[in-house]
Amino acid sequence: MAEAASSPYLVLARKYRPRDFSTLVGQDAMVQTLGNAFAQNRIHHAFILTGVRGVGKTTTARILARAFNYEDESGPHPTLDLSQEGTHCRAIIEGRHVDVVEMDAASNTGIGDIREIIDSVKYGPVSAPYKVYVIDEVHMLSTAAFNGLLKTLEEPPPYVKFIFATTEIRKVPITILSRCQRFDLRRIPAEIMSNYLETILAQEGIGFEPDALAMIVRAGEGSARDSLSLLDQAIAHGNGTVSASTVKAMLGLGDRAKVIDLFEDVMAGRVAEALTALRELYDLGADPQTLLADLSEFTHLVTRIKVVPAAADDAALTPDERSRGRDLANRLPMRALTRAWQILFKGNEETARAGNGLQAAEMTLIRLAYAADLPSPDEVISKLTQQGNLPSSPAQPAIAPRPSGGGGPTALRQVAQSGPAMVASPVPPASEPQPVAKPALAQIGSYKDLIALATAKRDVLVKLALESQMRPISFEEGRIEVALSEGTDPGIIATLSARLQAWTGARWLVMVSTRPPEGLTIRQEAEQKQQAATAAAHDDPLVKAILETFPGAKLVNVTVREEAAIVPDLPPPPPEEDDE
Repeated sequence: MAEAASSPYLVLARKYRPRDFSTLVGQDAMVQTLGNAFAQNRIHHAFILTGVRGVGKTTTARILARAFNYEDESGPHPTLDLSQEGTHCRAIIEGRHVDVVEMDAASNTGIGDIREIIDSVKYGPVSAPYKVYVIDEVHMLSTAAFNGLLKTLEEPPPYVKFIFATTEIRKVPITILSRCQRFDLRRIPAEIMSNYLETILAQEGIGFEPDALAMIVRAGEGSARDSLSLLDQAIAHGNGTVSASTVKAMLGLGDRAKVIDLFEDVMAGRVAEALTALRELYDLGADPQTLLADLSEFTHLVTRIKVVPAAADDAALTPDERSRGRDLANRLPMRALTRAWQILFKGNEETARAGNGLQAAEMTLIRLAYAADLPSPDEVISKLTQQGNLPSSPAQPAIAPRPSGGGGPTALRQVAQSGPAMVASPVPPASEPQPVAKPALAQIGSYKDLIALATAKRDVLVKLALESQMRPISFEEGRIEVALSEGTDPGIIATLSARLQAWTGARWLVMVSTRPPEGLTIRQEAEQKQQAATAAAHDDPLVKAILETFPGAKLVNVTVREEAAIVPDLPPPPPEEDDE
């Protein structure tokens, strides 16, 4: 008993640090790749391990050092089967083996530190089969240090292995990455992490609540070291047990059920109940910014369940989050959820900058409560149109409210309903010879038809000239007289004549008027009509009501449903006078 009391306490993250690949959690893909490489004796001389904090980069480097230098009674032979300790395993595990050199690049960043490695590489290992250099946080090395390492890293002696670890893989030069075999260590999934923590608590003989472990796993964000450190703290905080109440108090989290209640109050517009619940959670020690972050997280969860129902089966969710999240996903429309996310996201930033975080959080909830049930613009238009005191334009049909589903399927249904019916033409028997159909020649009866034909032929050059560079003077079959705008290329006349002959099969005479151009081009007339329509729309009572209902709204575009012809048919040219 006295010996146990005198021995120093070893934290869980170090006590249960994996010593072989069978106990490394969450990195099955990397273990499989390395296992195949060792089995085929295709072992690279340089490895780089990357990933977020606490996923096992340094641990993997030490296990690899053991695997390279494994030696038993049969002699040295690299292997990943480390169930039995070899001759050098204990010294490598305890960090005292002379042939396994660990260097922290965060405190040894210069070319001088790398020069020591380059000089020592010339000498073979003392007792182990390989000399292994483990450089942690390799991205912290200076540019000169990286350059000094290039030659040795590319062609090291056969008895040297390099293992790099980094959390910032983008800061490592590409010249280093191209010389290494890269492994990306992934975040540990919540279900695997929960099982891992349960196993450790069982070995320690400590009781726990599943909800408490779910909170720790969520706070750990896929990092084994973070989760074990939080578990260590929770055990001390709970006096030997891990309960949900102690973990909430330790992490400064509000009760998940109360957070969901708060979310329901806000989305239902019950402002008084929501502010009372916020004050109660604040009095219990919850941080206002953390509460808004919890609301944002739950909003994201409900939205994700609405889009992907299988998301409710996540092992990291509490029973309340799973059941009530499904219910809210079925009841709340997508527009309300996306609006809540935007308001909470902005409110979180305001709370972080505010002098009084509680006041900023209250204002955010008030804003969200009043905005949660705002109708969509289409619903407002429909409601205003149906009211007797607001006239609706007789030339335009009433606008129906948009369904609550996505716009894509609705649009597809509208196209299917309003599109022309397609009737299959009878197919003649294959034995009958089919006449070769000749392309139909276009018929042009007006300048407007000519513009439509150029549009149908996708002739951008001719269409642009007809609309913006020419003013029609007269039009008759086979003869057109136009006035060119200033700066127009005269060659467009020959181009237009050639296009007309190709499209209609007849010769057309295109003449340029000698009179100065008067009036507007087709495009100028269209722009003038658009401006007039916009001005008329601003005076419409329905539009005025909408703009008053939504302060800050702007009228961006006006589409006239029934437009007159772009250009009226022009009269034939007057007969030419005889020369006397």
